[in-house]
Amino acid sequence: MAMNRIQLKRSGILRMALSGSEAADMDARGDAFFLRAARIAAVVALYWFVSITMVFLNNYLLDNRELDAPLFVTLFQCAVTVALCWLLPLLSALCPGYVEFPSLKFDPKTSREVLPLSVVFIAMITFNNMCLKYVGVAFYTVGRSLSTVFNVLLSYAILRQGTSLRALLSCGVILGGFWLGIDQEGLAGSLSWTGVAYGVLASACVSLNAIYTKKVMPAVDGNIWKLSYYNNINACVLFVPLIIVFGELQRITSFSRLTDLTFWSMMTLGGVFGFAIGYVTGLQIKYTSPLTHNVSGTAKACAQTVIAVVYNGSTKSALWWTSNLMVLGGSSAYTWVKSLEMKKTPQKEVQDSVKERLLPGDKADVGV
Repeated sequence: MAMNRIQLKRSGILRMALSGSEAADMDARGDAFFLRAARIAAVVALYWFVSITMVFLNNYLLDNRELDAPLFVTLFQCAVTVALCWLLPLLSALCPGYVEFPSLKFDPKTSREVLPLSVVFIAMITFNNMCLKYVGVAFYTVGRSLSTVFNVLLSYAILRQGTSLRALLSCGVILGGFWLGIDQEGLAGSLSWTGVAYGVLASACVSLNAIYTKKVMPAVDGNIWKLSYYNNINACVLFVPLIIVFGELQRITSFSRLTDLTFWSMMTLGGVFGFAIGYVTGLQIKYTSPLTHNVSGTAKACAQTVIAVVYNGSTKSALWWTSNLMVLGGSSAYTWVKSLEMKKTPQKEVQDSVKERLLPGDKADVGV
């Protein structure tokens, strides 16, 4: 009997120990899940903050009635990006483990190889900023909504890549939302055909940027930051003659706030946020997925539109909001369809698609 009691006690102690171990494992898993969820939420919130702030900040800089020089504003932001690409490797060497950034060295041969893409890149960010200047933040999502449609058209025209029926239907919804948005802006008396034209051109350049990037990537060893570095150096050089040709040099020299510290602080901040959008985009994809990043971008575009309407105190019709929902819904549907199709493609193609979302094309802030 005594032996039986000892065995029962031992088995009870063993069960208690095991149950305690399982509970500890469950607590550890629960803590790990909570930390992972908190990290993802923080990364998504950071992406939203940087992206939305960048759009409003650029709108503020470009809407400056005293300085009508959008090319100069864009040039300065490119120069800030180049400066950060020089500075961050130094910080990475001084603070290893806290700052990580690859060392970048200028090579004229690589710069020439990247030049065709840089021309498209310049057109993309210039037309994008001009669109934002004329249409404002509220209509910006609709005005710049045709990137997906151009991506389908140019992929077929240049790369001979076909598109599924479901993807084409999604593009049809986007086109419908685009035309409805134009109609409603016209009825409200706030439509700028100049802004719409720049938006269409910017959308086409975003698609061209993605296509040319695939061709140029081998020249920079597949390094996203290296590509951004050469793109912005080339842009700084190419913008100078454009500024002279379009008469912006005279406007700059006659600008009354050239010695105003606040003005240059805002200009520098715009450049920092323009650089940061590439970083937070990569961060969001790293901690979530390309599909989640696109969904987050769509939700961000919706929030951005609502904030702009509330901030400006505007009143929009139900059909105006419907046009935005059609654009965002069509873009989300296209993303979902392409994600399903990518599951059937080789892993390399999926990785290439991920890389496209990390490129400086995100400076254009498509929102999807």
